[in-house]
Amino acid sequence: MPQGQPSVVPNDGLTTRQRRNRPLVFVHTGQGKGKSTAAFGLALRAWNQGWPVGVFQFVKSAKWKVGEERALKVLGESGEGGTVAWHKMGEGWSWVQRDIASSEDAAREGWEQVKRDLAAETYKLLVLDEFAYPLKWGWIDTDEVVAALRDRPGTQHVVITGRGAPEALLDFADLVTDMTKVKHPMDTGQKGQRGIEW
Repeated sequence: MPQGQPSVVPNDGLTTRQRRNRPLVFVHTGQGKGKSTAAFGLALRAWNQGWPVGVFQFVKSAKWKVGEERALKVLGESGEGGTVAWHKMGEGWSWVQRDIASSEDAAREGWEQVKRDLAAETYKLLVLDEFAYPLKWGWIDTDEVVAALRDRPGTQHVVITGRGAPEALLDFADLVTDMTKVKHPMDTGQKGQRGIEW
C-alpha cells in the first residue's frame, strides 16, 4: 500500500493515527471536466471500505441516468460493501412530501436534509454533487455551510463539486482540486456522448 509522506507535521497534539483518520472536506471545482467523476470514484472507494455513502445531486436533472448512479446503486444493494443512497433534486428529493415551487427552494430543502444526515451521522461519505452552484448563486449561505461542516460530529467525509466554489469554502476545505480545462471535444462542436458524459 503506497504511503504518502506529509511535507509538514503539525504540532497539534494528535497522534499519527488520529491525524490520518480525521474527517475531511474535499472540493472539486474549476472549468474542467471530471469534478463529479472524481467524487464518484471516491464514493467507490468508500463503498469498498464498507462505508455508508449518501449522494445528493443538487443541479443535474432527475431525467439524466448517469452511469455512476446505476453502478453505485447496484453495488450498494449487493451486500458486499457499504450501502449507497442516491438523492436527486430534480425528483423533488425522495424525503419531500410536497411539491417544491422552485429550484432554489428545492436546493434549500436538500441542504436541510444534508444537515439532518450530518447530525445523525447517517453516512461516512457524503457526495454533494454540483453543490457549489447553489452557494455561488446565493441560494444557500456559504458561512452556514462552513459552520455545519466544521461542527459535524464523528468522522464523516464530505466532497462538494461544482464550478465557482466560493472562496470561504475553498479556505475551509482540507483538499481543493481545481479542474482546469485545456481542451474539450465540445470546443469543436461535438456534443456529449454516452459512456463519456453519462
